[in-house]
Amino acid sequence: MKIAYFDCFAGAGGDMICAAMLDAGLDADFLKEQIGTLGLKNLKINIESAKRCGIKGLRFIPEAEKQHHHRNLEQITQIIKKSGIAEQAKELAIKIFNRLAEVEAKIHGTKPEEIHFHEVGAIDSIVDIVSASVGIVSLDIKKVYSSPLSVGGGTVKCVHGVLPVPAPATAELIKGVPVMSGPKQVELLTPTAAAILTTVVDEFGPLPLTRVESIGYGVGTMDLEDFPNVLRLFIGESEGGGTVDTVCLLETNIDDTSGELIGAVTSQLFEKGALDVYTTHISMKQNRPAVKISVICEIKDAGRLEKVLFEQAGTFGIRRQVISRSKLEREFVVVKTEYGRLRVKIGLLEGKIVTYKPEFSECLEASKRYNVPVKSVMDAAVSAFKKRR
Repeated sequence: MKIAYFDCFAGAGGDMICAAMLDAGLDADFLKEQIGTLGLKNLKINIESAKRCGIKGLRFIPEAEKQHHHRNLEQITQIIKKSGIAEQAKELAIKIFNRLAEVEAKIHGTKPEEIHFHEVGAIDSIVDIVSASVGIVSLDIKKVYSSPLSVGGGTVKCVHGVLPVPAPATAELIKGVPVMSGPKQVELLTPTAAAILTTVVDEFGPLPLTRVESIGYGVGTMDLEDFPNVLRLFIGESEGGGTVDTVCLLETNIDDTSGELIGAVTSQLFEKGALDVYTTHISMKQNRPAVKISVICEIKDAGRLEKVLFEQAGTFGIRRQVISRSKLEREFVVVKTEYGRLRVKIGLLEGKIVTYKPEFSECLEASKRYNVPVKSVMDAAVSAFKKRR
């Protein structure tokens, strides 16, 4: 499966996303041809080589006559729909603009259809969003990953005046996404780029297990002395066989808590959304026997689960890691047995069943109901599943 990974250590701009795709292998002539079908008057696409702090990459520079009016969502949607780009790219570009309209409407207290875009309605932003959509589709990217987004800091001047970084639209777009301030006190993440990335990215976190085939560098407009204003893009094939996603691992060591309390904390962690919780017996300072509690969870749930550990487990510190994991696609099938209908969970790798297991809780309930060993119920479920296969 072909994947893309955006390394946003210097944030991102819409132009940087397009430039990184071009540098990673997107055909420039093909892209220009596709953008030409938008029917934007006197539009010229310049693609230039550039360097930032010794790193060579490409710049993507759309040029057109200055526009004296702002477009609304319906006008932009019609421009995209009437173009000659692939249907999948059209759908993605319109989805990105819808997301922007919803955010702008929330900020200004109005409805998405009443929004008249300012910066994001300019020709270059239309071109950036459509180009990024064309790139994702034409490069045959099946899944998109990204590092946490660097937003910068300080203030930025826009049509509404001088605003703090991240600008209101950007701040709204990055809700629920891992971000960090800096590393420079300038605007590093633009609203256009935030809209693109938060729409197309499936997982935020470290680079997953990948066989890298190409790397592209999208060069930004800022030329800073000690900081490369570039966006790095990895494109390659995912490794490991299963589906790759990103989760958070929380760990803490406890040497002064009873076993009863550990059990209670474990139950609460599951109730609060932990994907898995397990304990390891360890030895700590002064040869004290202790327990390490490990929690695997979705990144968005990490804060809530840390609160449980701090309040209930009595710990003074928690280690947090963002990690990639490979997992099989999972499905359930229902089989008929002498003990009733039971579910069997199956694991699929590239569409083939590689493992299966009866749902233990259902087998346990059936064993009580029929007064038979739980193993007999599980064996019956396995036998029925094999016959069904």
